[in-house]
Amino acid sequence: MPPAPSTLASPAVTELEAIGTTVRLLVTEPVVLAEAEAVVRDHLAALDRAASRFRPDSEVSRLAAAAAHGPAGLVASPVLASSLRAALRAARLTDGLVDPTVGRAVAASGYDADLAVVRGRTAPLRPAAAVPGWRSVHLDPVTDRVEVPAGCLLDLGATAKAHAADVLADRLATRLPGGFLVDLGGDLAVGGPAPEGGWRVGVEDVDGHVVQVLALRRGQAVATSSTRRRTWAVADGSTRHHVLDPRTGATAPATWAQVTVVAASALEANAASTAAVVLGDDAPAWLAGIGLPARLDTGHAVVTTPGWPDPTEVTS
Repeated sequence: MPPAPSTLASPAVTELEAIGTTVRLLVTEPVVLAEAEAVVRDHLAALDRAASRFRPDSEVSRLAAAAAHGPAGLVASPVLASSLRAALRAARLTDGLVDPTVGRAVAASGYDADLAVVRGRTAPLRPAAAVPGWRSVHLDPVTDRVEVPAGCLLDLGATAKAHAADVLADRLATRLPGGFLVDLGGDLAVGGPAPEGGWRVGVEDVDGHVVQVLALRRGQAVATSSTRRRTWAVADGSTRHHVLDPRTGATAPATWAQVTVVAASALEANAASTAAVVLGDDAPAWLAGIGLPARLDTGHAVVTTPGWPDPTEVTS
């Protein structure tokens, strides 16, 4: 699980478990907290029904079952269509370093069930599975029909979670008074007016200690990708994590214990932080090239890109 930057000094907060992660919702108007939580629960339940790899009745699982026999398609629900569009946008933004067609490869690496189940066993050694590539997925802009190639298992994973944070922050700000911060397991999005001084978000190191505080305002989001949280044991005695390199179908290097990025949306921040893990040593230059401030932590040393504040500063 990517370590969620700590949210500090919030007027009102609730926490729940959904889509395999911890969800935190902060509001500036405590009177709307219960209604806002209901909106969050409903949307995440719909997302689970649409995109979970671990539910045989989800749309993603049904599409994969059909694709086992050849090219397959279905008309996506609004939630799946929106999540898939977000995933394909992330693929375009990262030139395929983040790819929604890695599902078979992720499963082959050992992550083929809920993380608690995976951690309770030792994953067998399997060869890396082929990644069809995001350009092989087609989503009709009018009918929302999804077409995938034979053998394709979509893994919307992190992008769906980050996109959901963006959707919920905007939806809550549109429907209810006040400001909102939605934290879906380390993907943070904000909507509506921020508290005085901004949403104070504590950035954690790999040991969970807050090392600096950012002040987020509307139009800003944060995401963290980690190689230390979603891990499991493999039969050869090694440990694997959940981020794969779509170019090889193999587990990405653990150069960075975690990468935290600030961007205009949680989707963009998540795509960049995930791509940075895949890129390994090349990540700082890539992030600097696309103009995103980031903090990259090896567990022993920290590298930052231009625009990332000094740890003694609070930035907005």
